Amino acid sequence: MTARLEIDHATVNYRQPGRRVLTAVDGVSLTLGTGEVLGLVGESGCGKSTLARAVCGLEPLASGAIRFDGEPVKRLGLRPREVRQRRIQMVFQNPYASLNPRRRVGEQIEDARRIAGSEALPIAALLEQVGLEPAVASRYPYEFSGGQRQRIAIARAMAAAPEVLIGDEPIASLDASLQERIATLMRDVALQQGASLLFISHDLSVVRVIADRIAVMQAGRIVEEGPTDQVWSNPQHPYTRRLLAAIPIADGLGRLPG
Repeated sequence: MTARLEIDHATVNYRQPGRRVLTAVDGVSLTLGTGEVLGLVGESGCGKSTLARAVCGLEPLASGAIRFDGEPVKRLGLRPREVRQRRIQMVFQNPYASLNPRRRVGEQIEDARRIAGSEALPIAALLEQVGLEPAVASRYPYEFSGGQRQRIAIARAMAAAPEVLIGDEPIASLDASLQERIATLMRDVALQQGASLLFISHDLSVVRVIADRIAVMQAGRIVEEGPTDQVWSNPQHPYTRRLLAAIPIADGLGRLPG
């Protein structure tokens, strides 16, 4: 499988008060293949979101490299991103904060369509892909529920015809009844348009449903990586086993494999 995204010993540091340096991402190496869904899991504060921001050029690397289609991902500055780098799009955790409340839904999707140029799908088609009526384009974000807003955010991200879509805890603020539905929607829409998906979550049970591979992150490092079924049924690292053991048991059925 051709690597669409390559993360090579990436390290991200933060300088804290008193000049203390905190290493949020510590020498992480991962690849994301063309048309692949990679789930990145771990508890809050382990560095997952920092890594996602580095992939998008929002955080500088202290060392290592991140390459998209073989070219280095550059840190975003005041200048617009290069056309290639715009083909990495992110759906954020909070659907209430990720959309401009003063602009109509269609206007915000149109902004992203300009990135794709002639490859852009019509706004109506993008909304239909995420299960919304084309008429919602004329409405404002405050008129929708959290789950509907996240669908709109997915449509906006896909409007740019991305080659890599990143979901940064995109289901964390949604009701439990919606989480798997929205995660599956992200996977289906990304693959339908030929994009790879890096899906970040602390919920292994949801990631299991959508991911081809799983990488487990603890304290800034990848402690386990492998095909989803393998990680799920035969976890090798104690931290992975703890994450699996923490998944709630439904209907009296145990979850953790013997």
